[in-house]
Amino acid sequence: QVQLVESGGGLVQVGGSLRLSCAASGLTFANYAMAWFRRAPGKEREFVGTVSWTGGDTWYADSVKTRVTISRDNAKNTVYLQMDRLKPEDTAVYYCAASGAHFGPEAHKYDYWGQGIQVTVSS
Repeated sequence: QVQLVESGGGLVQVGGSLRLSCAASGLTFANYAMAWFRRAPGKEREFVGTVSWTGGDTWYADSVKTRVTISRDNAKNTVYLQMDRLKPEDTAVYYCAASGAHFGPEAHKYDYWGQGIQVTVSS
């Protein structure tokens, strides 16, 4: 069974940093592009960014691209989301997702999803 499990969330102050991890199992990890999405309270799910199968390419949403870095370690079956200079509007549940045939922001094209993890940014 495919599982994506996020970790590393929590409470952080405005301007701080946080690193989320997503551990994958039950799939050939290197065959999947990995992405991060988020859903703020009362808002639609939105794309944060994605990293290609080998980690050679990344694609970030314009709203966060100067403040985030996505990376992956295929030997550990893990993808990371590093977030810096956090803002209150970054408060959301963050989800990792996997796609075997898609590299981009379209959520409906992803094959597997994690359960989500809360990130709260406060002053």
